[in-house]
Amino acid sequence: MKRRPRTVHRSPERRYRTESLTRSGEVAFQAAVGQSDLWIVARERLRDPAMEALHRFRGQLTSYLTLHPEFGASLSPVTPLSGAPQLIRGMAEAGRICGVGPMASVAGTIAQAVAEELARLSPDVLVENGGDIYMISTRERTVALLADPASGSRLGLRIDPHAFPLAVCSSSALIGHSLSLGQGELVTVLGKNGALADAAATALCNMLRRAEDVDRVLETAQGWAGNGVCGVFAQGGGKVAAWGDVELVTL
Repeated sequence: MKRRPRTVHRSPERRYRTESLTRSGEVAFQAAVGQSDLWIVARERLRDPAMEALHRFRGQLTSYLTLHPEFGASLSPVTPLSGAPQLIRGMAEAGRICGVGPMASVAGTIAQAVAEELARLSPDVLVENGGDIYMISTRERTVALLADPASGSRLGLRIDPHAFPLAVCSSSALIGHSLSLGQGELVTVLGKNGALADAAATALCNMLRRAEDVDRVLETAQGWAGNGVCGVFAQGGGKVAAWGDVELVTL
């Protein structure tokens, strides 16, 4: 019997944000510039410094892409020019490690850059950028895993305070506008670096086309442990698996 095709969700509405809960003494707010749409949780409403940081980092990226469009168009690693901004060099290095284009790491890169700026003003900062998150936290957190928006989140990742700062980045062939070369329902990567976690999630989701690929996804992720990848969750072809410092909880 043929499997019924899965629906690809492309809605710009991010309803999962309305379901997220803030802790006592925290507030949530949005900061958006161009294609970067951030949802931020912090101890106070830091929208002005968040917007200033987002404008600055996007300005670095936009300026470099204007002069070097191949950096934005390539689906394979690109070597940045000498003297490129740290943000650009970090994206290029993540792409080199994972064998993908540098723009595969842009959301995680921006999330980390803004979070680190705001951490000077708040001991707890969570920045979500289209499903890619960078967290600096003194408290335990639970991150929902959304493989199918139609049915909602049923599983989550519980993260202890000692694990922070931490990036939790996801890639899916069925959700969002980002290019995916695979058929994976969801790959979520935990790592110490936002660029690497984002690039790794893209690379791993690209190779996930059927249930038999899940084990290869986990093995590949383990090979990046020395670079800062510390856990992965993969779902595809009716199979779910996890490796590393991953604690799954039901929601």
